[in-house]
Amino acid sequence: MKRVLIFGATSAIAQEAAKKFAASGASLFLVGRNEAKLDAVKQDLQVRGAASVEALTLDLVDIDEHRGALRTATDRLGGLDGVLIAHGTLPDQQVCERSVEETMRVFQINCLSVISLLTLVADHFEAQRRGCIAVISSVAGDRGRKSNYVYGATKGALNVFLQGMRNRLYRSGVSVVTVKPGLVDSPMTTHLPKNPLFAASSTIGEGIYRAMVRGGDEVYLPGYWRAIMAVVRGIPERIFKRMNL
Repeated sequence: MKRVLIFGATSAIAQEAAKKFAASGASLFLVGRNEAKLDAVKQDLQVRGAASVEALTLDLVDIDEHRGALRTATDRLGGLDGVLIAHGTLPDQQVCERSVEETMRVFQINCLSVISLLTLVADHFEAQRRGCIAVISSVAGDRGRKSNYVYGATKGALNVFLQGMRNRLYRSGVSVVTVKPGLVDSPMTTHLPKNPLFAASSTIGEGIYRAMVRGGDEVYLPGYWRAIMAVVRGIPERIFKRMNL
């Protein structure tokens, strides 16, 4: 995989995945909303061995700009082999419960803007009959919990969308990877108390790289989250609704 486009390239996990692609000699096109951070990531990846690194500053909530961004990346890279969508936000659940506007904002960032990108990228890869699409979702999308059900709902909707897209694109030779990290020690979770289940961003980034190269389907990172969430999903609703989760 030698030509990779990364949306949300300044996120901690995306940076770690990008380092792996850079070390393999890939050409990268980075999209993010913070120009200074984007430039710093670009310079770092150039040092790490990337064949080339280009960048575009864009707020991905601006859906009208998505088609142009994809066209620019494809032209600059001379084609596409893989796309990683890594942008998102972790909201305050209690704020969302009191604010329709905040809840809709979270859905716009975590779900609707991602679906917009996916629709465009899927059409592109389906036409060329090859490629890999990877999206960072979350184990939170596997079951709604009172502590983060707004965030979880955005990821759950995205998971179902990706399942359908995976089914659609299978016969075109296009892989669709749903990445489901558990707790990650990153700037997004600095306000949360840490415990042994937290994984480093580098661990998640390496897992994403491996899944994209081999063309995985649904990947829990680290792998122990697959077993954890199987147990969580198996709890009957009459019991689950009484649990303090």
